[in-house]
Amino acid sequence: MNGILLIDKPEGWTSSDVVAKLRGVLHEKRLGHSGTLDPMATGLLVLFAGRATRAVEFAESHEKRYLARLRLGVITDTQDITGNILKRVQPDIGPEQLEAALAGFRGQISQIPPMYSAIKIKGQKLYELARRGTEVERKPRDITISELRLTGRDGEDWLLDVTCSKGTYIRTLCNDIGEALGCGGCMSGLRRLRCGEFRLENAYTIEQVQQTSDRGEAESLLLPVDSLFTTAPAYTVGERAERLIRCGGAPKAALKAGEYRVYSGSGEFLALCRAEGRNLKTVKSFFEPA
Repeated sequence: MNGILLIDKPEGWTSSDVVAKLRGVLHEKRLGHSGTLDPMATGLLVLFAGRATRAVEFAESHEKRYLARLRLGVITDTQDITGNILKRVQPDIGPEQLEAALAGFRGQISQIPPMYSAIKIKGQKLYELARRGTEVERKPRDITISELRLTGRDGEDWLLDVTCSKGTYIRTLCNDIGEALGCGGCMSGLRRLRCGEFRLENAYTIEQVQQTSDRGEAESLLLPVDSLFTTAPAYTVGERAERLIRCGGAPKAALKAGEYRVYSGSGEFLALCRAEGRNLKTVKSFFEPA
């Protein structure tokens, strides 16, 4: 088994829960994901199976899009609605005020990661410290919010469409918006719609994967690993160059400098390579070893 599997993660599951479940369903130990979703969050989780796990590092930096629910007037220790409520007020905020506040969170901004996160400081995960009642100083991180739109309201919650860079905490974004409005706020719901070019509408539920696997057709759900590198031009090599790549060598190639998806004459995706000078150097190989 080798490829990329798009999953619609259900609420209440950790990303690790999904991986553990599908290792059993797919009978594949080599399974990983490219971006954690909190247990309360739902939506697109990109999994990599078999040799494709070597591509995880290339997907981690992908831009992501979310639909978030912002509940103003509620502050919690986790910055989402599942945490302990520290303060609750009745906010008097209209859409015009919220729109004005959102303007300050678009583009490149600085964000302090939450205590309830898996970031490590001196070898300890922040959420482990937070559960013991310890708070430590966290350095601000530069992130990019390329799109932040108010799309409506549902009961107590304001609905936000957010497109952001790697490292963005939507919980913290909701907390910071509430702080800017002077009433506090937290995230009350989150659904991931997109990771890079991968989209939720092409994802499968865990139940669908189970049913397909029971029919012995699980591999039909996988996307090829080269679908991760569609921005890189395709390049087919001859037999001699293929042998060199399989042995870790750098064959000659008269190509413009840059990265290429390199294929064998039979169409097998061999590697992501970089053309430097007159050589084709492997960035990461994806062929199965002999």
